[in-house]
Amino acid sequence: MKIAIGYKLVTSSWGGGNQFATSLVNKAKERGFDVTFNLKDSDIDIILLTDPRSYNRGISFGSFEIIWYLLFKNKKALVVHRINECDERKNTNHINKFLRWSNYCADYTVFIADWLRNLNIYEIGKDSEVILNGGDIEIFRDYGNLAWDGISPLKIVTHHWSANYMKGFDIYKDIDNILTRPEWEDKIKFTYIGNLPDGFTFKKSKHISPINGQRLGIELSKHHLYISASINEPAGMHHIEGILCGLPIIYRDSGALPEYCNSYGISFRNGNYLPALEEMMRNYNFYKKKVSKYPNTADQMTNKYLDLFSALLQQRDEIVRKRNLFRSPFLIIKNFLIFLIKFKNVVKLFNKIFKKNLTL
Repeated sequence: MKIAIGYKLVTSSWGGGNQFATSLVNKAKERGFDVTFNLKDSDIDIILLTDPRSYNRGISFGSFEIIWYLLFKNKKALVVHRINECDERKNTNHINKFLRWSNYCADYTVFIADWLRNLNIYEIGKDSEVILNGGDIEIFRDYGNLAWDGISPLKIVTHHWSANYMKGFDIYKDIDNILTRPEWEDKIKFTYIGNLPDGFTFKKSKHISPINGQRLGIELSKHHLYISASINEPAGMHHIEGILCGLPIIYRDSGALPEYCNSYGISFRNGNYLPALEEMMRNYNFYKKKVSKYPNTADQMTNKYLDLFSALLQQRDEIVRKRNLFRSPFLIIKNFLIFLIKFKNVVKLFNKIFKKNLTL
Protein backbone atom coordinates (compact mmCIF):
# COMPACT_ATOMS: atom_id res chain seq x y z
CA MET A 1 0.00 0.00 0.00
CA LYS A 2 1.24 3.46 -0.89
CA ILE A 3 -0.19 6.33 1.14
CA ALA A 4 0.08 10.02 0.24
CA ILE A 5 -0.26 12.26 3.29
CA GLY A 6 -0.95 15.93 2.66
CA TYR A 7 1.46 17.20 5.25
CA LYS A 8 5.04 18.41 5.54
CA LEU A 9 6.54 17.07 8.73
CA VAL A 10 8.60 19.35 10.96
CA THR A 11 10.80 18.40 13.89
CA SER A 12 10.42 21.61 15.87
CA SER A 13 7.56 22.59 18.17
CA TRP A 14 4.37 22.65 16.13
CA GLY A 15 0.66 21.93 16.43
CA GLY A 16 -1.34 18.75 16.82
CA GLY A 17 -1.54 18.12 13.07
CA ASN A 18 2.19 17.54 12.92
CA GLN A 19 2.01 15.15 15.88
CA PHE A 20 -0.74 13.16 14.14
CA ALA A 21 1.11 12.97 10.83
CA THR A 22 4.37 11.92 12.51
CA SER A 23 2.65 9.11 14.41
CA LEU A 24 0.83 7.89 11.29
CA VAL A 25 3.99 7.88 9.18
CA ASN A 26 5.92 5.94 11.82
CA LYS A 27 3.18 3.32 12.20
CA ALA A 28 2.69 3.00 8.42
CA LYS A 29 6.40 2.32 7.91
CA GLU A 30 6.36 -0.11 10.82
CA ARG A 31 3.60 -2.05 9.06
CA GLY A 32 5.53 -2.07 5.79
CA PHE A 33 3.55 0.56 3.88
CA ASP A 34 5.09 3.15 1.57
CA VAL A 35 4.52 6.82 2.44
CA THR A 36 4.83 9.91 0.28
CA PHE A 37 3.95 13.54 0.93
CA ASN A 38 3.05 14.62 -2.61
CA LEU A 39 1.01 13.44 -5.60
CA LYS A 40 3.86 12.87 -8.04
CA ASP A 41 3.67 9.06 -8.12
CA SER A 42 1.08 7.41 -10.36
CA ASP A 43 0.60 4.35 -8.14
CA ILE A 44 -0.78 5.89 -4.93
CA ASP A 45 -3.43 3.76 -3.25
CA ILE A 46 -4.68 6.08 -0.48
CA ILE A 47 -4.65 9.87 -0.48
CA LEU A 48 -5.13 11.40 2.97
CA LEU A 49 -6.41 14.97 2.84
CA THR A 50 -5.31 16.46 6.16
CA ASP A 51 -6.19 20.08 5.41
CA PRO A 52 -7.61 21.56 2.18
CA ARG A 53 -5.79 24.88 2.75
CA SER A 54 -2.75 24.00 0.68
CA TYR A 55 -1.54 27.59 0.99
CA ASN A 56 -0.87 26.98 4.71
CA ARG A 57 2.58 26.18 5.94
CA GLY A 58 2.92 22.47 6.51
CA ILE A 59 0.27 21.40 3.97
CA SER A 60 1.65 19.69 0.86
CA PHE A 61 -1.55 19.36 -1.19
CA GLY A 62 -5.24 20.19 -1.02
CA SER A 63 -8.49 19.26 -2.73
CA PHE A 64 -7.65 20.95 -6.07
CA GLU A 65 -4.51 18.87 -6.44
CA ILE A 66 -6.37 15.71 -5.47
CA ILE A 67 -9.13 16.21 -8.06
CA TRP A 68 -6.52 16.87 -10.74
CA TYR A 69 -4.68 13.69 -9.72
CA LEU A 70 -7.85 11.58 -9.87
CA LEU A 71 -8.93 12.96 -13.23
CA PHE A 72 -5.64 12.91 -15.07
CA LYS A 73 -3.16 10.63 -13.31
CA ASN A 74 -4.71 7.82 -11.28
CA LYS A 75 -8.46 7.41 -10.97
CA LYS A 76 -8.07 4.31 -8.76
CA ALA A 77 -6.59 6.17 -5.78
CA LEU A 78 -8.99 6.41 -2.85
CA VAL A 79 -9.36 9.64 -0.91
CA VAL A 80 -9.86 9.90 2.85
CA HIS A 81 -10.57 13.34 4.28
CA ARG A 82 -9.56 13.81 7.92
CA ILE A 83 -11.53 16.73 9.38
CA ASN A 84 -9.97 18.37 12.43
CA GLU A 85 -11.01 22.00 12.04
CA CYS A 86 -14.06 24.28 12.10
CA ASP A 87 -15.12 27.92 12.27
CA GLU A 88 -16.30 27.54 15.85
CA ARG A 89 -12.74 26.91 16.98
CA LYS A 90 -11.40 30.40 16.25
CA ASN A 91 -14.58 32.36 15.59
CA THR A 92 -14.01 32.53 11.82
CA ASN A 93 -16.69 32.41 9.14
CA HIS A 94 -15.21 30.54 6.18
CA ILE A 95 -13.60 27.27 7.32
CA ASN A 96 -16.81 25.20 7.50
CA LYS A 97 -17.80 26.11 3.94
CA PHE A 98 -14.30 25.45 2.68
CA LEU A 99 -14.24 22.05 4.38
CA ARG A 100 -17.66 21.13 2.99
CA TRP A 101 -16.62 22.15 -0.51
CA SER A 102 -13.27 20.33 -0.25
CA ASN A 103 -15.01 17.19 1.00
CA TYR A 104 -16.36 16.86 -2.56
CA CYS A 105 -13.23 14.95 -3.58
CA ALA A 106 -13.37 12.47 -0.67
CA ASP A 107 -14.52 8.87 -0.82
CA TYR A 108 -14.55 8.58 2.97
CA THR A 109 -14.46 11.06 5.84
CA VAL A 110 -12.83 10.71 9.26
CA PHE A 111 -13.70 13.09 12.08
CA ILE A 112 -11.50 13.45 15.14
CA ALA A 113 -14.56 13.91 17.35
CA ASP A 114 -18.28 13.23 17.23
CA TRP A 115 -18.83 16.91 18.06
CA LEU A 116 -17.27 17.80 14.69
CA ARG A 117 -19.42 15.34 12.77
CA ASN A 118 -22.51 17.11 14.04
CA LEU A 119 -21.45 20.35 12.33
CA ASN A 120 -22.39 21.04 8.73
CA ILE A 121 -18.89 20.62 7.34
CA TYR A 122 -19.05 17.64 4.98
CA GLU A 123 -21.27 16.13 2.30
CA ILE A 124 -24.09 14.49 4.22
CA GLY A 125 -24.59 10.89 3.18
CA LYS A 126 -20.95 10.07 2.59
CA ASP A 127 -19.45 7.21 4.54
CA SER A 128 -17.72 8.48 7.66
CA GLU A 129 -16.56 7.56 11.14
CA VAL A 130 -14.90 9.06 14.21
CA ILE A 131 -11.32 8.16 15.11
CA LEU A 132 -10.14 9.90 18.25
CA ASN A 133 -6.68 11.43 18.42
CA GLY A 134 -3.98 9.68 20.42
CA GLY A 135 -0.63 10.67 21.90
CA ASP A 136 2.76 9.00 21.57
CA ILE A 137 3.40 7.14 24.84
CA GLU A 138 7.10 6.92 24.03
CA ILE A 139 7.19 10.70 24.52
CA PHE A 140 4.15 11.51 26.66
CA ARG A 141 4.29 9.22 29.66
CA ASP A 142 4.70 9.33 33.38
CA TYR A 143 8.35 10.33 33.95
CA GLY A 144 8.25 9.54 37.65
CA ASN A 145 5.35 11.89 38.18
CA LEU A 146 4.44 12.11 41.87
CA ALA A 147 0.90 12.40 43.17
CA TRP A 148 0.05 15.63 44.93
CA ASP A 149 0.49 15.28 48.68
CA GLY A 150 -2.41 17.59 49.51
CA ILE A 151 -0.14 19.94 51.46
CA SER A 152 2.35 21.54 49.08
CA PRO A 153 1.09 23.87 46.32
CA LEU A 154 -0.83 22.06 43.58
CA LYS A 155 1.16 22.49 40.35
CA ILE A 156 -1.17 23.17 37.42
CA VAL A 157 -0.02 23.20 33.79
CA THR A 158 -1.32 23.63 30.27
CA HIS A 159 0.32 23.97 26.86
CA HIS A 160 -0.75 25.28 23.43
CA TRP A 161 1.07 25.95 20.20
CA SER A 162 -1.66 28.32 19.02
CA ALA A 163 -1.78 31.78 20.60
CA ASN A 164 -5.45 32.23 19.71
CA TYR A 165 -7.33 33.72 22.66
CA MET A 166 -10.04 31.05 22.37
CA LYS A 167 -7.52 28.45 23.52
CA GLY A 168 -8.64 29.43 27.01
CA PHE A 169 -6.73 32.57 27.84
CA ASP A 170 -9.71 34.03 29.70
CA ILE A 171 -9.29 31.25 32.28
CA TYR A 172 -5.47 31.23 32.24
CA LYS A 173 -5.49 34.98 32.88
CA ASP A 174 -7.91 34.55 35.77
CA ILE A 175 -5.79 31.81 37.34
CA ASP A 176 -2.86 34.19 37.13
CA ASN A 177 -4.98 36.83 38.88
CA ILE A 178 -6.03 34.60 41.79
CA LEU A 179 -2.38 33.79 42.45
CA THR A 180 -2.13 37.35 43.77
CA ARG A 181 -4.79 36.62 46.41
CA PRO A 182 -3.60 35.51 49.87
CA GLU A 183 -6.10 32.62 50.00
CA TRP A 184 -4.66 31.07 46.80
CA GLU A 185 -1.02 32.12 46.47
CA ASP A 186 0.23 29.24 48.65
CA LYS A 187 -2.28 26.67 47.39
CA ILE A 188 -1.51 26.49 43.65
CA LYS A 189 1.14 27.25 41.06
CA PHE A 190 0.44 27.66 37.36
CA THR A 191 2.70 27.04 34.36
CA TYR A 192 1.84 27.90 30.77
CA ILE A 193 3.91 26.31 28.00
CA GLY A 194 3.63 27.70 24.47
CA ASN A 195 2.87 30.84 22.54
CA LEU A 196 0.96 33.79 24.00
CA PRO A 197 -1.40 36.24 22.28
CA ASP A 198 0.20 39.54 21.34
CA GLY A 199 0.39 41.81 24.39
CA PHE A 200 -0.58 39.03 26.81
CA THR A 201 1.63 38.68 29.90
CA PHE A 202 1.44 36.78 33.16
CA LYS A 203 2.03 38.41 36.53
CA LYS A 204 2.57 35.43 38.82
CA SER A 205 2.44 32.37 36.56
CA LYS A 206 5.43 30.70 34.96
CA HIS A 207 5.69 30.93 31.17
CA ILE A 208 7.82 28.53 29.13
CA SER A 209 8.32 29.10 25.39
CA PRO A 210 7.17 26.29 23.06
CA ILE A 211 9.01 23.00 23.54
CA ASN A 212 8.38 19.59 22.02
CA GLY A 213 9.25 15.92 22.18
CA GLN A 214 10.62 14.27 25.30
CA ARG A 215 11.53 17.63 26.80
CA LEU A 216 7.84 18.58 26.76
CA GLY A 217 6.78 15.24 28.20
CA ILE A 218 9.25 15.57 31.07
CA GLU A 219 8.14 19.13 31.79
CA LEU A 220 4.46 18.17 31.89
CA SER A 221 5.27 15.33 34.28
CA LYS A 222 6.71 17.77 36.79
CA HIS A 223 3.18 18.96 37.56
CA HIS A 224 0.15 17.53 39.39
CA LEU A 225 -2.84 18.72 37.37
CA TYR A 226 -3.61 19.63 33.77
CA ILE A 227 -6.14 22.24 32.68
CA SER A 228 -7.69 22.86 29.27
CA ALA A 229 -9.97 25.87 28.95
CA SER A 230 -10.09 25.75 25.15
CA ILE A 231 -13.37 26.91 23.60
CA ASN A 232 -14.93 24.75 20.84
CA GLU A 233 -11.84 22.57 20.66
CA PRO A 234 -12.20 20.14 17.69
CA ALA A 235 -10.01 17.71 19.65
CA GLY A 236 -6.41 18.81 19.71
CA MET A 237 -3.56 16.94 21.33
CA HIS A 238 -2.63 19.06 24.35
CA HIS A 239 -5.08 17.53 26.86
CA ILE A 240 -4.25 14.01 25.64
CA GLU A 241 -0.55 14.60 26.20
CA GLY A 242 -1.18 16.00 29.66
CA ILE A 243 -3.26 13.01 30.76
CA LEU A 244 -0.76 10.52 29.30
CA CYS A 245 1.93 12.20 31.42
CA GLY A 246 -0.02 11.14 34.51
CA LEU A 247 -2.01 14.30 35.19
CA PRO A 248 -5.71 14.38 36.05
CA ILE A 249 -7.51 17.18 34.23
CA ILE A 250 -10.03 19.93 34.74
CA TYR A 251 -11.51 20.93 31.43
CA ARG A 252 -14.02 23.25 29.84
CA ASP A 253 -17.27 21.58 28.85
CA SER A 254 -16.91 22.73 25.26
CA GLY A 255 -16.28 21.23 21.84
CA ALA A 256 -14.74 17.77 21.83
CA LEU A 257 -13.07 18.02 25.24
CA PRO A 258 -15.76 15.96 27.02
CA GLU A 259 -15.26 13.10 24.53
CA TYR A 260 -11.57 12.94 25.44
CA CYS A 261 -11.55 13.90 29.11
CA ASN A 262 -14.71 12.44 30.60
CA SER A 263 -13.89 10.06 33.51
CA TYR A 264 -10.32 11.39 33.77
CA GLY A 265 -11.09 14.72 35.40
CA ILE A 266 -13.73 17.29 36.19
CA SER A 267 -15.48 19.62 33.76
CA PHE A 268 -16.51 23.24 34.19
CA ARG A 269 -18.81 25.48 32.19
CA ASN A 270 -18.03 28.92 30.84
CA GLY A 271 -15.62 30.68 33.19
CA ASN A 272 -16.67 28.94 36.39
CA TYR A 273 -13.60 26.77 36.93
CA LEU A 274 -12.99 27.27 40.67
CA PRO A 275 -15.62 24.71 41.82
CA ALA A 276 -13.98 22.10 39.55
CA LEU A 277 -10.53 22.99 40.91
CA GLU A 278 -11.73 22.75 44.51
CA GLU A 279 -13.44 19.41 43.84
CA MET A 280 -10.26 18.10 42.23
CA MET A 281 -8.25 19.14 45.27
CA ARG A 282 -10.66 17.18 47.49
CA ASN A 283 -10.65 14.04 45.29
CA TYR A 284 -7.25 14.23 43.65
CA ASN A 285 -6.13 10.65 44.39
CA PHE A 286 -9.29 9.19 42.84
CA TYR A 287 -8.62 10.84 39.48
CA LYS A 288 -4.88 10.29 39.71
CA LYS A 289 -5.47 6.53 39.70
CA LYS A 290 -7.86 6.70 36.76
CA VAL A 291 -5.51 8.46 34.34
CA SER A 292 -3.12 5.48 34.31
CA LYS A 293 -5.69 3.68 32.15
CA TYR A 294 -6.19 6.47 29.61
CA PRO A 295 -6.82 4.75 26.23
CA ASN A 296 -6.14 7.47 23.64
CA THR A 297 -2.69 6.51 22.43
CA ALA A 298 -1.03 7.04 19.07
CA ASP A 299 -0.81 3.28 18.53
CA GLN A 300 -4.54 2.86 18.90
CA MET A 301 -5.25 5.86 16.65
CA THR A 302 -2.85 5.01 13.83
CA ASN A 303 -3.83 1.34 13.70
CA LYS A 304 -7.44 2.40 13.21
CA TYR A 305 -6.46 4.62 10.27
CA LEU A 306 -4.33 1.95 8.62
CA ASP A 307 -6.99 -0.73 9.18
CA LEU A 308 -9.52 1.61 7.59
CA PHE A 309 -7.24 2.16 4.57
CA SER A 310 -6.86 -1.60 4.13
CA ALA A 311 -10.61 -2.14 4.37
CA LEU A 312 -11.31 0.57 1.79
CA LEU A 313 -8.83 -0.94 -0.65
CA GLN A 314 -10.73 -4.21 -0.51
CA GLN A 315 -13.75 -2.27 -1.79
CA ARG A 316 -11.81 -0.14 -4.24
CA ASP A 317 -13.50 -1.26 -7.46
CA GLU A 318 -16.97 -0.60 -6.06
CA ILE A 319 -15.97 2.78 -4.60
CA VAL A 320 -14.39 3.95 -7.85
CA ARG A 321 -17.38 2.72 -9.87
CA LYS A 322 -19.79 4.80 -7.77
CA ARG A 323 -17.59 7.88 -7.70
CA ASN A 324 -18.63 10.77 -9.94
CA LEU A 325 -16.40 13.81 -9.79
CA PHE A 326 -18.68 15.58 -12.26
CA ARG A 327 -21.87 14.95 -10.32
CA SER A 328 -22.44 18.64 -9.61
CA PRO A 329 -20.23 20.94 -11.72
CA PHE A 330 -22.39 24.02 -11.10
CA LEU A 331 -22.02 23.54 -7.34
CA ILE A 332 -18.25 23.40 -7.74
CA ILE A 333 -18.19 26.62 -9.74
CA LYS A 334 -20.55 28.37 -7.33
CA ASN A 335 -18.56 27.42 -4.24
CA PHE A 336 -15.29 28.30 -5.89
CA LEU A 337 -16.56 31.77 -6.79
CA ILE A 338 -17.83 32.28 -3.25
CA PHE A 339 -14.43 31.27 -1.98
CA LEU A 340 -12.64 33.75 -4.25
CA ILE A 341 -14.97 36.62 -3.45
CA LYS A 342 -15.32 36.14 0.28
CA PHE A 343 -11.97 34.98 1.51
CA LYS A 344 -9.59 37.80 0.79
CA ASN A 345 -7.19 36.44 3.37
CA VAL A 346 -5.90 34.17 0.59
CA VAL A 347 -5.01 37.23 -1.46
CA LYS A 348 -3.30 38.82 1.52
CA LEU A 349 -1.28 35.66 1.97
CA PHE A 350 -0.19 35.67 -1.68
CA ASN A 351 0.72 39.35 -1.40
CA LYS A 352 2.89 38.56 1.57
CA ILE A 353 4.60 35.56 -0.01
CA PHE A 354 5.19 36.95 -3.48
CA LYS A 355 5.27 40.65 -2.54
CA LYS A 356 2.80 41.45 -5.25
CA ASN A 357 -0.21 43.75 -5.05
CA LEU A 358 -2.87 41.21 -6.03
CA THR A 359 -6.55 42.12 -5.91
CA LEU A 360 -9.90 40.42 -6.34
